[in-house]
Amino acid sequence: MKNLTTETFKEKIFDYTQNKEWLFNGKKPTIIDFYADWCNPCKSVAPILEELSIEFDSIDFYKVDTETESELAITLGIQSIPSTLFIPFNGQPQMVIGALPKETFKKAINKIFFDETPENASEKESKE
Repeated sequence: MKNLTTETFKEKIFDYTQNKEWLFNGKKPTIIDFYADWCNPCKSVAPILEELSIEFDSIDFYKVDTETESELAITLGIQSIPSTLFIPFNGQPQMVIGALPKETFKKAINKIFFDETPENASEKESKE
């Protein structure tokens, strides 16, 4: 996972100083972990997201330290950490708040990025 600063966020994700409407600059679906070093729940989420970044290599994973990048955290309305921002390649970003277990993150990834809900999965199976 790579660290994002306010400047690299504007370059790689969304330049909120130039655009009022959401305009994703990324090349792949993206997950951003908003954390702080003092936050114990954040420390439990970090290794989970590291593992997921290996399992899902078609997704960019970043992290933002809300203490050093407070302007970015305030601009994005981060009020609680850990917060995880899911940014599909097309569509609106979605925020998840809290320390979630790995399986919940995987379900969210599949639903948000790959549109795999239990209903869709059974439809795919019946067509095959």
